[in-house]
Amino acid sequence: MGWIFAGLLTFSVLLFLISFFMSDPYKKIREEIDELSMQQIKELYQIKKKIKILEEELLISDEEIKKTFSRPKSPKDKKQIHAIIRNQVHLLAQQGLSVEQIAKQSSLTTDDVNRILHDFFQSRGEKDE
Repeated sequence: MGWIFAGLLTFSVLLFLISFFMSDPYKKIREEIDELSMQQIKELYQIKKKIKILEEELLISDEEIKKTFSRPKSPKDKKQIHAIIRNQVHLLAQQGLSVEQIAKQSSLTTDDVNRILHDFFQSRGEKDE
């Protein structure tokens, strides 16, 4: 009986020592999974960065850009608008376009268009529309 225990003990120690020298069969799979995870994280980061840039470009309208870069106007700063542009604004208003559409087509601000139309209707003795 003692020989059986000694043989089993020797066999177990031998198996224990062999286990240190054997390679882990799942080690390669774990490394591949880690590598794929890192690639996925990098790609996700790049996609999020691109989406953020696109959102910023889409959310900033021309009006916001103009407001950001233009300085506040005082009554002394009112710019003189050429008569040809005034006539263009009158014609567009007679065609039924909105103030925003007129401003876009004539490259003026909505305030300038409103002022031109107000001055035009006052000079004709009519009420504003």
